[in-house]
Amino acid sequence: MQIIPAIDLIEGKCVRLTEGDYAQKKIYNEDPLEVAKNFEGIGLMRLHLVDLDGAKAGNVVNWKVLEKIANKTSLKIDFGGGIKTEATLKTVLDTGATYATIGSLAVKSRETFEEWIERFGADLFMLGADVFEEKIAVGGWLEKTNIDLYDFMQSYINKGLTQMFCTDIQKDGKLEGPSIVLYKKIIAKFPNLQLIASGGVSKLEDLVALRTIGCSAAIVGKAIYENRITLEELSKF
Repeated sequence: MQIIPAIDLIEGKCVRLTEGDYAQKKIYNEDPLEVAKNFEGIGLMRLHLVDLDGAKAGNVVNWKVLEKIANKTSLKIDFGGGIKTEATLKTVLDTGATYATIGSLAVKSRETFEEWIERFGADLFMLGADVFEEKIAVGGWLEKTNIDLYDFMQSYINKGLTQMFCTDIQKDGKLEGPSIVLYKKIIAKFPNLQLIASGGVSKLEDLVALRTIGCSAAIVGKAIYENRITLEELSKF
């Protein structure tokens, strides 16, 4: 199981939210590049980079941070937040992202996203399914929907997507443990999917549990910044 550390960006700084609430923001580092280099330094190979300003604005804002990290590390970056147009998508990929993370667009503009998958290839995309009580949520979690999580995932598996991350909003940023029951259900339904766990990881035992049930990767954020899991422990894991 791969470990994918997360950097969430607001105004170019490394922050974390609790339950996706912009009012519950904590700044951890003014320099995301320094954070990314620390991750690279312990042997991690991927990075989950989220433009929270972009998610809120509906247009990518923190370009420069992506560009810096892509140019000055060898991390494979999946970048999300505000990718709504083809021009934006191309710029994100040209700026150095390995994968474009798509969330709200996959819900609200299905035709557009399906067209991108056909034109650019499913391998360039990572689908983010934000979930609240097994229903999809969008717009940086500011908006709940009645779309069934499993129907949503199946529809994009049918289109060729192979990796998705699922974030249980009720768990994210709370350090109360990941949604093991939810992930078990997803893995049972879609055994060939590369499921990436996201949200709630608070200690090394959580990562062991996620590996045991068959998650292909786990996104870890707040637990690192709050020193619940040290970089040394991650490098050994």
